[in-house]
Amino acid sequence: MIVFILCFILFLVGLFGILTSRNIIKIIIGLSIMEFSVYLFLVLIGYIYNGQAPIITKDMIDLPVVDPLPQAMVLTAIVIGLATKSMLMAIAIRLYKKFGTFDIRKITSLKG
Repeated sequence: MIVFILCFILFLVGLFGILTSRNIIKIIIGLSIMEFSVYLFLVLIGYIYNGQAPIITKDMIDLPVVDPLPQAMVLTAIVIGLATKSMLMAIAIRLYKKFGTFDIRKITSLKG
């Protein structure tokens, strides 16, 4: 139960970083922290203490088996998150080249 609370605290740390920062790079880092906490939570949902790999054989009928679905979901989410973060970083770099700052308050006009 404590690990789920720690996942929630990690999520809140990322949310705090997003809400209090005006720097685009720090906001992206906060999103990454939040994303990692969700990955950790999904993996913990499928975890079983002393669970075996989900390869069923004749002599493993009564042993507990770890659920592989959350692990597959996390792998898919990591790939999607990587693509999203790379797009955010590309936008941040373009904004820096145009305005010379990562501060959101100083970026006033986003016209082409």
